[in-house]
Amino acid sequence: MRIRPETPADYDAVRDVHLIAFADADGRPDDEREAVEAGLTDRLREGPWYLPELSLVAEEGGRVVGHVICTRADVGGQQALGLGPIGVLPDAQNTGIGSALVNAAVAVARDRDERLIGLLGDPNFYGRFGFVDSRTAGIEAPDPMWGVHFQVLALDGDAPRGAFRYATPFDEL
Repeated sequence: MRIRPETPADYDAVRDVHLIAFADADGRPDDEREAVEAGLTDRLREGPWYLPELSLVAEEGGRVVGHVICTRADVGGQQALGLGPIGVLPDAQNTGIGSALVNAAVAVARDRDERLIGLLGDPNFYGRFGFVDSRTAGIEAPDPMWGVHFQVLALDGDAPRGAFRYATPFDEL
């Protein structure tokens, strides 16, 4: 498996990853999910919040099997990153690809001297990478109902505090 930055030539394959990864049990995409992960990824590429070096694909045998994107976010008026969507094709799930994508995104963020990453996801999965309940770090989730599922990873000792705001396309969900 190889992880690398996404290129425009990957856009269709990345869209397929998200459509297939979030398909229902019968393998048919659920219209609401399709609009969320695949459409959101497309819209995230279209504004100033897009950071091309933080849109990564996992490739096996020349085939894109996973994708993660981090985009510019805001915490209390200071820059941060929002991680997501992240998707892995079903036949490649539970093989470490999702973990490799998260680790790679965190490494790129550190190399860029980013200060904080926020995400909505499973605490059991993301806790392995050092993400914690945002409330324990002084970060308010965009929706208080998210509770423990909104998590953050401080990348330096001076991470911002306050209300977290994702890139504008997230507001349109």
